[in-house]
Amino acid sequence: MLDRLPISIRPVSFSERGKKLSGVFEISVLDRLSDILQDTSGIVEIDVSFEKEGSVPTVQGNIKTNLKLECQVCLSQFELLIDRDFKLGFVTSLEQADRLTNDCEPFIMEDENVSLVELIEDEVLLALPDIPKHDYECVKRNDEDITIVDEEQQLRSDNPFSVLAKLKNTGD
Repeated sequence: MLDRLPISIRPVSFSERGKKLSGVFEISVLDRLSDILQDTSGIVEIDVSFEKEGSVPTVQGNIKTNLKLECQVCLSQFELLIDRDFKLGFVTSLEQADRLTNDCEPFIMEDENVSLVELIEDEVLLALPDIPKHDYECVKRNDEDITIVDEEQQLRSDNPFSVLAKLKNTGD
């Protein structure tokens, strides 16, 4: 087990030796992820082990981090805890990828070296929700007014026939 994480790995070699890696990355080194964060301070903890399943090198592990994102409803910052287990099979073709077990996602290698930082960053990006928002019903900002977001009210106001319904009720 290494305390210092390597920048790049050789999955075939690591799998043949049953290598285990454990350590942290600064969130700021994850370039694609940093672009969507409110604050890039903090760390990503990883704990991974390399094995072989038949002739396929695999990596199985866990990633933990706490990200500061912008809520897409109220536009304020919130923290999202990521605790993701993953298993990847290193393959060189789509045919090999099709033969992987159901619990193993394919990672298509273009070279014998793989960037560990990019591999971890890919897994963190996959763990993000499509629409980052608070777990609770949050406050939506309209100019300087603040109103509570009510999904039913939002659906009614988005209805193009809501104006006609009002005219029908008033008799105008």
